[in-house]
Amino acid sequence: MVRYGKEHKEATRRRIIETAGRRFKKDGIDGSGISTLMGDAGLTNGAFYSHFVSKDDLVATVVADQLQTQSAHVCAQAPGRAGLEQIVREYLSVQHRDNPEGGCPSAALLDEIGRCTDATKQAYTESVLVLIDDIVARLPEGDPQSARVEALGLLAMMAGTLQLSRALSDRRLSDELLERGTRNALALLGTDQSS
Repeated sequence: MVRYGKEHKEATRRRIIETAGRRFKKDGIDGSGISTLMGDAGLTNGAFYSHFVSKDDLVATVVADQLQTQSAHVCAQAPGRAGLEQIVREYLSVQHRDNPEGGCPSAALLDEIGRCTDATKQAYTESVLVLIDDIVARLPEGDPQSARVEALGLLAMMAGTLQLSRALSDRRLSDELLERGTRNALALLGTDQSS
């Protein structure tokens, strides 16, 4: 029997988390079985339990990881309102709509996360609040709790717009919805709305 070092185990775990994140956002949590997830990672089903206690454990880990990745992306944008405008325009873009596996976990998985275990909901809540605080840091100073609720409302509006745009079979209507959603989000933020 071959024994792998700690670094190999960590790299394998990371590969499982990353491939599961893409698969969950593409096919949903319920639509992604362990054998599919492990196949995506190039591993056998038996290897799964060396890294996770259960699929629920994996889901909670993936949700937190996906939001941490999104938070890092938000932090990399320009500071202040200009950065907020960049974030909104990228989020409500045709590219994001057409690439769910590479995008926002909230837009792809929110309905399923709401039906997940308390541990997954807790992981989501803690991680989404870090993302929200990254957005709040770009808003003018004011009441921190009000700014947090405003940023959560912005995320909810953008995620809902993106979900609906993905569900529409009429491509032109979907494109128009994304454009309108962008204008609405920028108006909410009071940022420059020029294209």
